[in-house]
Amino acid sequence: MLFGQSVFQSVLERLKAEDETEEEAEAPAAHRVAGLGTGLAFDVMEGVSVASQRPGQAYFDNLDLDAAAGLVEKPAPLAPPEPVMPDHLTRTAPQEVAAELAISAADTPLTLGEKRRAFARANHPDGVALPFRDNATKRMMLANLLIDEALRRLR
Repeated sequence: MLFGQSVFQSVLERLKAEDETEEEAEAPAAHRVAGLGTGLAFDVMEGVSVASQRPGQAYFDNLDLDAAAGLVEKPAPLAPPEPVMPDHLTRTAPQEVAAELAISAADTPLTLGEKRRAFARANHPDGVALPFRDNATKRMMLANLLIDEALRRLR
């Protein structure tokens, strides 16, 4: 018992006194945000922001009424340019594909697999424009046949 109070009561009174002094010292100005060195800068009319005065107007602000009424002509969208066939897709003869693959007697199954993947990266039908897929398919079929034949000969 300190000065006629229990220890618990004296601790409560001391904490209460500390809280009161902290509140007085930290009382910020009404227009300031704690932690910021400056006040906020936005348009306010009598304490209410301008945007909240007309919430339904935001829709019309973003709507182009002249274009919707047909008064303003919008430019026609540009048509995508016609795709141009790469030169390598024009070579569909077996001799031409074999020359590109350059299969030799020194090739191993590993090198043949690498050649197949490299050829597929450049010629796979999924990677070319739609009008050129037939040529790409022919080239891939020929390359796969040539590589498969080379693998059979190695075994």
